[in-house]
Amino acid sequence: MRLLGMAFPVLLIIIFSLTVLSQIYLFVRARQCIRGWRRTDHVKARFIRAVALTMSLLFAMNLYITFRPVPWVEPPLAVQTILFYLPAVWSLGAIFSAVLLCLMQVVGWLGEKVVRLHRSTTSQAAAKNVNLSRRRFLQAAVSGVATAPLILSGYGAAHAGTTYDMRELTLPFGRPLRVVQLTDIHAGIHMTPRQMRRYVDQVLALQPDLFVLTGDFISNSPVFLPGCLAEMARVRPRYGTFATLGNHEHWYGDLSEMQTIFRQHRILLLRNAHQVMQTEHGPFAVAGIDDLRAGHPDLGAALQGLNAAVPTLLLSHRPEIFPQAAARGIPLTLAGHYHGGQIKLSLAGRDISLANFMTKYPEGLYSIKASHLYVSRGIGTTFTPVRLNVPPEVTLLHLV
Repeated sequence: MRLLGMAFPVLLIIIFSLTVLSQIYLFVRARQCIRGWRRTDHVKARFIRAVALTMSLLFAMNLYITFRPVPWVEPPLAVQTILFYLPAVWSLGAIFSAVLLCLMQVVGWLGEKVVRLHRSTTSQAAAKNVNLSRRRFLQAAVSGVATAPLILSGYGAAHAGTTYDMRELTLPFGRPLRVVQLTDIHAGIHMTPRQMRRYVDQVLALQPDLFVLTGDFISNSPVFLPGCLAEMARVRPRYGTFATLGNHEHWYGDLSEMQTIFRQHRILLLRNAHQVMQTEHGPFAVAGIDDLRAGHPDLGAALQGLNAAVPTLLLSHRPEIFPQAAARGIPLTLAGHYHGGQIKLSLAGRDISLANFMTKYPEGLYSIKASHLYVSRGIGTTFTPVRLNVPPEVTLLHLV
């Protein structure tokens, strides 16, 4: 079942509700555990208050940095880790910890039923030994379950900030071109100029003929856009750098101001427009459309006046334009937006992620007859700085 019809605010409410409920559930479990300690009531009460304060502080910090802009362009690494990553890792890990602990609680309740049935057919001594062994096992299991998601979330945050995939594809286009795509940069407190610089250094090493950027340059504040584009502008390919806007630019930025910043950095922003480039092998075009939901997309306007014989590369932040692009004979569409799900479970050859429920095009290569769509996982993150089983991606396309 697809969630394409779900309004974005509804999705936010669901995620927020899950976060709040997980915090409450974990606090209740922690309080139960502390009350079972062999300590005085005064000491236990102090521990319970400390847990409540710590959980509340981490939750409040994560809520603030998720929905309110923090205009700190390049915080020190230690500050970034403690103030920005730690609350995010806790909040995400807490959801999975709560789910797993709740499942274990159900399994434990069923186990109690089985044990009671077993006691009716065994001696009391044997039942007591079984019960003690089982209790120790369950205590160890609960501890592991409670901490494993937090450890995984921490790993996912570190992994997203330090490693990436270099995807390389060869696709038919009609003109020999070396194209590099970056998308979903999400410049902000979880994607600093220092981190963007590392990606741009890789792009420079690839020596592209064409550099394309398919939206979501910022996370939740336009203050990060100049620094982001300053890094991207370090790339000076033969045929230029082209960009299209994503939903985050529409949500958090002023379009006229952003267009000025793009011009200042000599990055051609295509909003329902195209540009024809001349090569020794003949002309090709780069077209771009506005975001399919937050913007005012017009594929007809983007292609208006373009000779159908000229191979066209279409840039779109969201990939759902692909069937229309294929119907118009566009050989290649490049998109992003979904981050490959950002957190993905792969089972028996199938991928399970939020993106897989939201679109037919979560990541990778798709084809309709002679037309192709490539959806990059992007390099940034949104709502949480965690990536699991979905590493950031720099895409190199050899067009022939």
